[in-house]
Amino acid sequence: MSGGLLVAGTTSDAGKSVVTAGICRWLVRRGVKVAPFKAQNMSLNSFVTREGAEIGRAQAMQAQAARVEPTALMNPVLLKPGSDRSSQVVLMGKPVGEMSARGYHGGRQEALLGTVTDCLEELRSSYDAVICEGAGSPAEINLRRTDIVNMGIARAAGFPVLVVGDIDRGGVFASFFGTTALLSAEDQALVAGYLVNKFRGDVSLLEPGLDMLYGLTGRRTYGVLPYAHGLGIDEEDGLRVSLRGAVRESVVAPPHGEDVLRVAVCAVPLMSNFTDVDALAAEPGVVVRFVDRAEELADADLVIVPGTRGTVKALAWLRERGLADALVRRAAEGRPVLGICGGFQVLGERIEDEVESRAGVVDGLGLLPVRIRFDRDKTLARPVGSALGEPVEGYEIHHGVADVRGGEPFLDGCRVGAVWGTHWHGSLESDAFRRRFLVAVARAAGRRFVPAPDTSFGVLREEQLDRLGDLVEEHADTDALWRLIEGGAPAGLPFVPPGAPALPGADAGAGAPESRGAAPDPAPQSPEGLDLAGSAGSRGQGRDVARSAGSKDQGLDFARSAGSRGQGLDVARSADAMPHGLGEAAVVHVDQEAK
Repeated sequence: MSGGLLVAGTTSDAGKSVVTAGICRWLVRRGVKVAPFKAQNMSLNSFVTREGAEIGRAQAMQAQAARVEPTALMNPVLLKPGSDRSSQVVLMGKPVGEMSARGYHGGRQEALLGTVTDCLEELRSSYDAVICEGAGSPAEINLRRTDIVNMGIARAAGFPVLVVGDIDRGGVFASFFGTTALLSAEDQALVAGYLVNKFRGDVSLLEPGLDMLYGLTGRRTYGVLPYAHGLGIDEEDGLRVSLRGAVRESVVAPPHGEDVLRVAVCAVPLMSNFTDVDALAAEPGVVVRFVDRAEELADADLVIVPGTRGTVKALAWLRERGLADALVRRAAEGRPVLGICGGFQVLGERIEDEVESRAGVVDGLGLLPVRIRFDRDKTLARPVGSALGEPVEGYEIHHGVADVRGGEPFLDGCRVGAVWGTHWHGSLESDAFRRRFLVAVARAAGRRFVPAPDTSFGVLREEQLDRLGDLVEEHADTDALWRLIEGGAPAGLPFVPPGAPALPGADAGAGAPESRGAAPDPAPQSPEGLDLAGSAGSRGQGRDVARSAGSKDQGLDFARSAGSRGQGLDVARSADAMPHGLGEAAVVHVDQEAK
């Protein structure tokens, strides 16, 4: 088996994703063969691997940091919110149905522990080290019983845990202490220490607090990473994105020509893959901002309607806020508009949706001669083509099938005047195409903007990943970090009271050290309605996804083969188990707010 580490956080957005990427880049530069892993991710920013699997965009970025090809093994469970009450469950890169949070945490999540540990074991058999990212906080005591992404996976793998805290938010010492003190004795034994993120100022002023933290917990701090500006790295939903603000923290370089180019991105509900505009923000002289009011489109040279997990909901939102009328006026005036994926669907004539929203037939904005029909099967692809005379690569993630009935061909969509539409995400990362597209936008907008001839988004991304590796190498105790990855958590770490509280119905004293007052971890229980015995006929070739016409509940049936350890999971899906607006809020280890 290889070495490994779980990077947990005191809160969402503490920096787990970037720290995991930084550790991966530091290790690969040392000649270590390393892979990232996140057992369960909740995000609307996703990516398609070369084998056609959908995973979290952050894990694809971490794989790039590790200089390996991303695979479904690196993110076996992806949850994509479709409302405030339900999420689509993507298992091993394929959607298997819609589920409420209560249904998921009521047993379905726990049934996936075997799948995620199988994936982790497969990675460990192929790599020198696996760096896992947790989700939310490991001290979410209400979710510990069914946890498969924080201490659940750390316990299953025997991995040490490094807890990251964002000191820029304040309260980092209380967060480190409280996180540790709310874990059971068994979980605390794996919490090796802490990493301070986003520190500003003189580290010597922080050191007395770190010494006191060690005295309170018996755990060292493995590094203090300084606040770094301009890291436009793919994380979870919502990172450094604010309405009427710039994308991430990108600093707009002076324009190559006489004018800047202003890009307004409509911040539609359930916005997905807003990373599509990162390549535009990297261009000198291009200013990108997210907007939610019609008047904010007035001075925009290009308006982008981005992807969304709720096309019909986004369309209604655009109409309610007057943005739809503003887009129609722009098109009539010959001013540029680009729709990507769900945004492309919104610009069409008609949407027929019996899958995502179950709204039936809905009129689109009518700016493109396209009719959309939602299919239960999701398109997951990595297309390659050309547009505007230049090669283009992208990726597709959508249920909507486009029937293009006119216009000028544009990737898989079309163009009418200054309105473009395509299902392809990531197309703007193709440098030559992006430059041609911006020239066309500038011409239509009447701007004397000239794209820089040498901007390479791929090179910029590599530079950012190297910066993350530098932060770890220069500001963390890398020798101690490597010993942790290679040898596991130090022996004899002290218990920090009070420990995990007893859950309702649990015996608070059973199995816990009396003097410590620590409640034992609840024993895993077989979820009601799940077949954990499995079938003797498991094919053992990958992870099969099968449909079942007669599933009784409105969720998912997970059946694990008894003989398939390390070989996969059979997942039965009800044909009637698609979106139904299921009860309970879908707050399932949310790493960021789903915008």
